[in-house]
Amino acid sequence: MAYDFKKEEKQFYRPGKKPELIDIPQMQYLAVQGQGDPNQEGGEYKQDLQLLYSLAYTIKMSKKGSHQIKDYFDFVVPPLEGFWWQDSVEGIDYDHKKRFNFISCIRMPEFVTDEVLAWAKKESAIKKGLDFSSVKLITLTEGKCVQIMHHGSYDDEPATIAKMHQFIAKNDLELDFSDQHRHHEIYLSNPQRTKLENLKTIIRLPVKEKKMKND
Repeated sequence: MAYDFKKEEKQFYRPGKKPELIDIPQMQYLAVQGQGDPNQEGGEYKQDLQLLYSLAYTIKMSKKGSHQIKDYFDFVVPPLEGFWWQDSVEGIDYDHKKRFNFISCIRMPEFVTDEVLAWAKKESAIKKGLDFSSVKLITLTEGKCVQIMHHGSYDDEPATIAKMHQFIAKNDLELDFSDQHRHHEIYLSNPQRTKLENLKTIIRLPVKEKKMKND
């Protein structure tokens, strides 16, 4: 049986409709950074997704080729994820999508090393004729986060995020955005095959204990 992160690590991929506090350990990803409106046809975001999926499936399907990866085990390619931010904005301004910065990523098993990625880039470049130089292997430890399952359109996320902000305030927490801690989304549904109202998206916000003011 192929290892499925979503099934084996349910606490990270099956939050409820109410906000919850969770601690996210170190994970590694295939990742590519870009800018712009993710809805733009032919834009940087959609081009980057093609790079990520090509590499992820090249690594997964290496089991059928002559190249043997050390410590390889079969796995289900995890869902697409995204870290989002805008310069000089705390959180996300959905009215100005052209200002988005993003790191699009797909989680990878521990056996995927820089050497494995270099091999996958060469293989994928031959098959696809694309430039994979922008894709990196990164390791992140998100730590303490509030997460929730958002149902429906991405444009309706502000109402869900408002619930998260209420939960954060009620539990003496505060947002903890930084270069290592971003607004994080995990896309459990394929928007091309799923009705808008049935889309499932995990939203995570980084938090820390709220500092108490001195009397």
